[in-house]
Amino acid sequence: MLSKLKEFFARVFKSRKPLLEYNGDLTSPNGRIVCRLTLKKGQVYYSVLRDGKNLVRDSRLGMNLRGDEPLYNGLMLVRSLNKSFDETWETKWGEAHYIQNKYNETVLYLSETGGKRRLFTLRFRAFDDGVAFRYEIPPQPEFQNLVVADELTEFNVDFNGYAWHIPAFQPDRYEYNYERSPVYELQHSVHTPLTIETPVGYAISIHEAALYNYGSMTLKLNQNNALMADITPLSDGAKAYVELPFNTPWRVIMIGDSPLDLTTNHMILNLNDPPKEDFDWVKPLKFMGIWWAMYVGEYTWAEGERHGATTKHTEEYIDACERLGIPGLLVEGWNNGWNGDWLQNGPTNDFIHPSKDFDLKEVAKYASSKGIELVGHHETVGYIDNYEKQIEEAYKEYADNGIHYVKPGYAGAWMSIQGRREFHHSQAGVLHYQRALELAAKYHIMLDVHEPIKGTGIERTWPNLLTREGARGQEYEGGALYPSHATILPFTRLLSGGMDYTSGIFDVTNNVKRMATTIAKQLAYYVTIFSGMQMAADRPRFYEEVNPAAFKFIQDVPVSWERTLPLLGHIGQYYVVARQERGTENWFIGGVTNEDEHRVRVNLDFLPQGSVYQAEIYRDGENAHYRENQLAIAIETRKVGKMDYLDILMAPGGGFAVALKKIQ
Repeated sequence: MLSKLKEFFARVFKSRKPLLEYNGDLTSPNGRIVCRLTLKKGQVYYSVLRDGKNLVRDSRLGMNLRGDEPLYNGLMLVRSLNKSFDETWETKWGEAHYIQNKYNETVLYLSETGGKRRLFTLRFRAFDDGVAFRYEIPPQPEFQNLVVADELTEFNVDFNGYAWHIPAFQPDRYEYNYERSPVYELQHSVHTPLTIETPVGYAISIHEAALYNYGSMTLKLNQNNALMADITPLSDGAKAYVELPFNTPWRVIMIGDSPLDLTTNHMILNLNDPPKEDFDWVKPLKFMGIWWAMYVGEYTWAEGERHGATTKHTEEYIDACERLGIPGLLVEGWNNGWNGDWLQNGPTNDFIHPSKDFDLKEVAKYASSKGIELVGHHETVGYIDNYEKQIEEAYKEYADNGIHYVKPGYAGAWMSIQGRREFHHSQAGVLHYQRALELAAKYHIMLDVHEPIKGTGIERTWPNLLTREGARGQEYEGGALYPSHATILPFTRLLSGGMDYTSGIFDVTNNVKRMATTIAKQLAYYVTIFSGMQMAADRPRFYEEVNPAAFKFIQDVPVSWERTLPLLGHIGQYYVVARQERGTENWFIGGVTNEDEHRVRVNLDFLPQGSVYQAEIYRDGENAHYRENQLAIAIETRKVGKMDYLDILMAPGGGFAVALKKIQ
């Protein structure tokens, strides 16, 4: 092997005259974006322009390595290659049925001028809506593995832009309220996607794609006042241990004329590989759950008089799913490990054996007889060693009983791996999440991951990853969520993929978990917050007895979409989006606002010419308010067509939902 590598590198250097200086432009297919690549004084830089305006100024690239010389200076260009690519691919499920993947690419093959003459590649792609690049390092005679100490990748944006951010390296992972600050005030590391409103009018979001076997990228300001990649470390301080060949995740800069443009950016998915196996068995799901009753104190996770996950209660919920037309049911608290302080039970949680009052086989058989899919639950509390000892047997037990959906959770502040405390987002955490996902695919199991690693588009390769949490959801209601939160997520967290927000709470005035929303806003979430698994999270009686007319929208709204059209929006203020149901000509519209009321005019010019639709409109009722009058909702029906519009007033903390059903 080593002799062949030496022969290869000898041929490369003999056949090419290396360049010590280089300047080249990589232009997007539509010509609006230019990625300028520069090699000067032995170092590589890139910059990004849109319509001739600087969005990213000269930014350094490279790595510091543990136990070896850094890999960023004393470089020369061995050769460069250019190509163009254009395909349209079909999704298994998602926000769009078909996605175009069109880009121009430049590959720079670089070598050190001295020392070990190590070789690496920088691969850049320019899309019409952004730029991406990654490091590719082949095995070499004296360079076959490496330990990344720091990645030196810069994103030298204008620090007068305004960033929407949440802090990194905190015990609640991604579950924090977003804040808006000038870039120059980002004193500590922040998570991606990091969305920035630039001084020149454009919006950008910095993120990553295809995260495998590497620490998650966060961002921090360096001494040059440039944002720099800050890779989540392992417990020993290293950022990653890798064997060559190795490709880093893609570093991605999404670009839009406005923040609204970012919400349909598909670069993250396009930078991932197609599936390598058959995933025709994957199906998105709408489900209820024995869950919210525990949050409001009606049931408990632990065994006892108020235990929620009993055989009796589960079968009652299955009956309710059948009556209400909801095809799935999540069961939490079914297994041994919830008694006492469950956050301390991680080392001994049992994912195979049920509690004394729950008969898994009987429940699974009963659900099957009713046509209801069960969603299993594995709360690991981050104790990975204990989980990985049981996970395959647990998945097999589910599959043998016809259970093909699982909600794994990692609620601890850390992951415990072989006695070490690791960040969820370190290389160790990333490797575990991937092992669990691939094992789930082996048993035809689909996942809704809570306390996850962030989305980086790998659901294109692994479509059984239907959704994840990864931000504050409605479990934080009761004082820790603000009405503006739902108007920020589409421009930030949701750029990385779908989110299980646990929508559809109708018991909005409950004193234990009082919602900062109206009923109409709860309906809007099913359109504004995409997820491959959508939960109707409240208890069945609140759907059947309190407001069955409003629940009809939850019954009707689909989970997977033909296409998505963002209509109106401003980060932190309001957001309105229209989505076409996959496989039909029906459309659904959702709108949400912050603490202020907001009137919107929703043009329907996306409807087909000459067609007539029945519009079922669910909007805030008179004097609705997220504090004083949450239950006020108005429901009306009328016929509309392409030339019509909807004039809707969203109450403070409110929203609206519309079902457009074609009638001719």
